[in-house]
Amino acid sequence: MAARKGCLIGCGVALVVGTGLIAALVFGAVKVLDAADKTVVDPAVYEALQVGQPEAEVRGRLPSGETFLKSALKEGGPAQPEGTQCSWFISGADSKVGEESVYRFCYRNGTLAEKVQYRL
Repeated sequence: MAARKGCLIGCGVALVVGTGLIAALVFGAVKVLDAADKTVVDPAVYEALQVGQPEAEVRGRLPSGETFLKSALKEGGPAQPEGTQCSWFISGADSKVGEESVYRFCYRNGTLAEKVQYRL
């Protein structure tokens, strides 16, 4: 009887742990897909946007860029121009893992002041 009870408890614990792991994997996959949706910009969109365009017009063609990846994309890029507010995105072009292209758009006084592409 005690052995059977121990087996049931062990199976119950395994079920709870397994369910927790599956939930964590699903949550992680959703976060990654959400981040990709908010940070990936097609190279054709990058090329079409020009310095001097109104900020609202440029931002209207870009995803929000507000994800947990934002701080990682800032690292390793050129210095941000003084007095600007910038947004960082990942290029939608095919690239090798660990060698992604980053697009940075910087705004000053309501216009696109600079756009830069660099590799992480």
